[in-house]
Amino acid sequence: MMKINKKKLEDIIKNFKDRRILVLGDIMLDRYIWGTVDRISPEAPVPVVHVSKDTLCLGGAGNVCNNLKSLGAFPILLGTIGDDEEGKWILKNLEYKKGLQIISNRATITKTRIIAHQQQVVRVDQEENHPVSPEINQKMLQFIKKENYEGILISDYNKGVISKLIMNELLFFAQKNKIPVFVDPKIDNISHFSPITLLTPNHFEAAAMVNHSCDKDKEIEQAGRKMFSRIQTKYLIIKRGQKGMTVFRKNHRPIHIPTIAKEVFDVTGAGDTVIATSSLALLSGASIEEAAFLANTAAGIVVNKIGTAVTTTEELAQLVKDSHRVEL
Repeated sequence: MMKINKKKLEDIIKNFKDRRILVLGDIMLDRYIWGTVDRISPEAPVPVVHVSKDTLCLGGAGNVCNNLKSLGAFPILLGTIGDDEEGKWILKNLEYKKGLQIISNRATITKTRIIAHQQQVVRVDQEENHPVSPEINQKMLQFIKKENYEGILISDYNKGVISKLIMNELLFFAQKNKIPVFVDPKIDNISHFSPITLLTPNHFEAAAMVNHSCDKDKEIEQAGRKMFSRIQTKYLIIKRGQKGMTVFRKNHRPIHIPTIAKEVFDVTGAGDTVIATSSLALLSGASIEEAAFLANTAAGIVVNKIGTAVTTTEELAQLVKDSHRVEL
């Protein structure tokens, strides 16, 4: 059992403020249609939703930025949007928009979720996931090389922004300049992410990579060892949904952290919260165990909220303060 110092956790959270992190990834618009259901359609066996409101927010890499901003950091978002109404909404509502690459013949990725009685009824996706052009890749690389930041966070949803070309040059640049790189991966691009500082796959992605189940603790531990042998990463966090997460670093025993969520209303964006919080914590002087503890705590907060949600430094600090035992 490893005890974590509460006072140090509080200091780490205070150190989140104004840290500059570049976020590269697939930008999305999340649309929520909220309503109620009191009958089934006579046309088909589906619920009829009476709409009460419609809300919009950033999703994907944009939600990672929202998490970082809510925790006091200064995120710099780099990715693509379309020249459409959805893209214009993102441009209007994003505070720091210099990294947005507008592509006229490519639709902004939009996920529409219909929510009734606190439950998701259906999700409708509008997206194009073919790779962006080499010209856009070069523009993004130029942006990466000229901006000022402490770390790079890769938010990969496998929608075309992350490629071998951009990762090769990005990682060479990061190594040369001693910039830590944190990655929330998709399995199709996993071979591109090496060497890095932190990898945060979920248990489904880990299982696909190692070709065996990742449900039990022993299976997760075996998967972690295999992933370390294939990818050059300093740290590894495998997200396990309602079972919490498992934390790895070389030559140390894995640490299993149970979830703190008492109820899970919506897991949308919880992975974004984990990568944002753990990356920010590592930049703020945390050990990987402390970073994972804070990330797990932050994820436990957001899954108690409906929709694409974030947590704040105040919520996070209060939950740490109220914890009876802070140990792994």
